[in-house]
Amino acid sequence: MVQWTLVAPFILYLLGLLGFGIIASRYMNDLSDYLLGGRTIGGGVTALTLQATSMSGFMFMGGPALAFQQGLWALWYAVGDFGGGLVNLAVLGRNLRRVTEAMGSLTPIEWLEDRYPHPSIRIAGASISIVFLAAYVFAQFIAAGKAIEVISGLPFLYGLMIGAGIIILYTFVGGYLAVAWTDAFQAIVMAVGINIILIAGLFEIGGPTALFTSIAAIDPTYLSIWGQGNSHAGEYGVIIGAILIYAVGYMGLPHAVVRHLSMDNPDTTKRAAIWNVFYNTFFIYQPYLLGLMAIVLLPNLQDPEMAIPTLALDLLPTVVAAVVLAALMAAVMSTADSLLMMAGSILSRDVVQRFATSDISDDRMFLWSRILVLAIGILGVVVATIQPPGVFELVIFAFGGLGTAFLVPNVAGIYWDRANWKGALAAMLTGSGTNVIWTAFDLQTTTAVHPFLAGLVVSAILMVVVTLLTEPPNEEVVTIVRDARISVDTPAGTASASARSLAPEARSVSEFITERDLTQEPHSSSFGTTND
Repeated sequence: MVQWTLVAPFILYLLGLLGFGIIASRYMNDLSDYLLGGRTIGGGVTALTLQATSMSGFMFMGGPALAFQQGLWALWYAVGDFGGGLVNLAVLGRNLRRVTEAMGSLTPIEWLEDRYPHPSIRIAGASISIVFLAAYVFAQFIAAGKAIEVISGLPFLYGLMIGAGIIILYTFVGGYLAVAWTDAFQAIVMAVGINIILIAGLFEIGGPTALFTSIAAIDPTYLSIWGQGNSHAGEYGVIIGAILIYAVGYMGLPHAVVRHLSMDNPDTTKRAAIWNVFYNTFFIYQPYLLGLMAIVLLPNLQDPEMAIPTLALDLLPTVVAAVVLAALMAAVMSTADSLLMMAGSILSRDVVQRFATSDISDDRMFLWSRILVLAIGILGVVVATIQPPGVFELVIFAFGGLGTAFLVPNVAGIYWDRANWKGALAAMLTGSGTNVIWTAFDLQTTTAVHPFLAGLVVSAILMVVVTLLTEPPNEEVVTIVRDARISVDTPAGTASASARSLAPEARSVSEFITERDLTQEPHSSSFGTTND
């Protein structure tokens, strides 16, 4: 039976997001606007969209489910996540923004080839990104289907199609600007919703002390740092990996790295960092605490991923529960739209345009980007209908695959001038490959090492060894990176040095100047100069 008191506010929320996508589409003038919002995103929106796009349905389903199953051990992921955005902004933010503008890079994969000039970097990077981004999207669609099933009473398949349809539509229409601003709004909705239910849960249980006393009475190992039943006792490699995957993993996510490229200027990083810490204080730990509450309040819960939706419906008035469940969908949608946007950007900019035999117009690039958004969306619906591994497993797998592939090449590309394309390629392939193998064969169980930690170590070792055994990188590229890293302004001459990947907006300026010079007399230059 459809619960209209829950459904009506939720429908209005979804229609509002779609409307925003339509409005944002009016501000797109070229490919840069579609892919990066014209590089106009400020500090607050950067911080909020970074967190919203990275946290996903994992925070409302996967994280609480892990806490429900493993107890306090799940908080190892929260420890890393609390500082992950800040580490990302501090290490990459300002310098990556400067370097990518100097090189004219519009996507994270394009940046990697600009820094490590070789076609294999673009091919491998694009392939790895699209595969893992698609897996990440599948997890979000599963979460969306479950959320709408709870909200509306509709079957899972109908909920899945509604949620996926809205996400695809406003990503398809509005581009990055719509994604960034809706992410920022949804980040606020997520934080408000999660704290409402946290407060209600604490009142129901009797406060934090009563919560932990009740959990200890059920099974004291829930309060152990080794997990329920001490199942991870002595597994330091698993704990380190659980912390690092979110503490440093953001630096390898294309959809997180693109937030740096889209900032209005390098100094935006400072403001974004402040916003990041403030926001994380009110959001990161709360979902895990709700998972712990579910141990006490929902002892017979069949699907741990439904802990938060069930608590919302049990503890809150219907209208308030609708707001909280809208926050759940906000978490899902704010990640799914960014993943789809990033995948479309990679196909259009990093595959089609890069390897096309002739120039392709921005309109054609829009088309290719939107085709992949639609294709991944449809495939995601198909995959989600069979409900593969849960949200937690899919997110950790996809997050780990992207992080182990790109974290080391991204950081080395900024700070290690000796890094070359052969080392970067080896790092990308072996890092993501190790993560896949570790996950597929469940090597964490036999080695007590987290897949992300294994992939990160292998990636770093191969980056260093292969780089040192092969020829140094192109000195011209290194000079651009070094000058951009140490200067406030874009280094002179970098546009001509990176003409192959020059941003559309820079190319338009060049064409304007050329036309002016052809039509005006030498002495009439608007810059007050004359030709010799």
